[in-house]
Amino acid sequence: MYLQLKELGKRYPNITAVDNLHLEVNQGELLSILGPSGCGKTTTLRMVGGFIAPDHGKVILEGNDISSVPANLRPTATVFQSYALFPHMNVIQNICYGLKFKKLGKNEMLVQGEHMLELVGLKPYKNKSIQQLSGGEQQRVALARALVMNPKVLLLDEPLSNLDAKLRLQMRKEIRHLQTELGITTLYVTHDQEEALSISDRIAVMNNGRIEQVGTPNTVYNSPASRFVAEFIGRINFIGGEKQGLLAVRPEQIQISDVSGSTPGTITQKQFTGAYTTYLVRVSDGIVEVDVPSPEDKGWKPDDVVFLSFSGENTLVI
Repeated sequence: MYLQLKELGKRYPNITAVDNLHLEVNQGELLSILGPSGCGKTTTLRMVGGFIAPDHGKVILEGNDISSVPANLRPTATVFQSYALFPHMNVIQNICYGLKFKKLGKNEMLVQGEHMLELVGLKPYKNKSIQQLSGGEQQRVALARALVMNPKVLLLDEPLSNLDAKLRLQMRKEIRHLQTELGITTLYVTHDQEEALSISDRIAVMNNGRIEQVGTPNTVYNSPASRFVAEFIGRINFIGGEKQGLLAVRPEQIQISDVSGSTPGTITQKQFTGAYTTYLVRVSDGIVEVDVPSPEDKGWKPDDVVFLSFSGENTLVI
């Protein structure tokens, strides 16, 4: 295994941030650590990068224990949430800054820096000051500054959280394209489930300092290992009780119709979201959310009586 986190632990006064965490990352893989604020995901990333010393456990890269190697000597590079760019330097100076410590000549530094500028689409911005750049452009500079170091592992800590929704979508695609093109092993920390589902090879879902599940986006979405994973990733309905277990069904896995014979319910609310119309339907167990593809929507209204059905293959017992 390329990167291994073995029994990593970190405790602060009155709180265990990371609790005996074990995680393995394949070479060239983009693995997202997904979880709510305060679950320990950033602490984990910082222990991998050497910015925080673990209380116990090991960070092993290519079979070598790097747990005690200082951050500046580790073969990792980090893109922080705040980007951490130098405001007194222009774009190319920011990108080339770390190369000084590799003792490269000025010309070689510029060649490598300009190559990265081209990769992130900022070549015309070479001599601009950081203050002249938009949030998305600053994010690209931070990414180029990390990649120019040719790290064995790229660490991204909520890199898109400061961008607006449209720019987040664009940068998500660009990061994935760069990561795939360069084949760089990447740990990507986020609290955004949609972001993790769309960008990752695998996802590690984290809660209260522990990993709840590791799997492909398809697996963690369609086969959640716990109620926490089911609720945190996407929307889900819980139907039933103690006797048959709690059935977990995604809104898009439920069919709605006027035909009697299935579970009856009354529409309490409808929400048009573009591709789908979401209906909130009151049944005997409570409120169920149902997503109907817009082309199939029959225009039901609040107080209409409808009937719900779903196949057993689309349900999970939690």
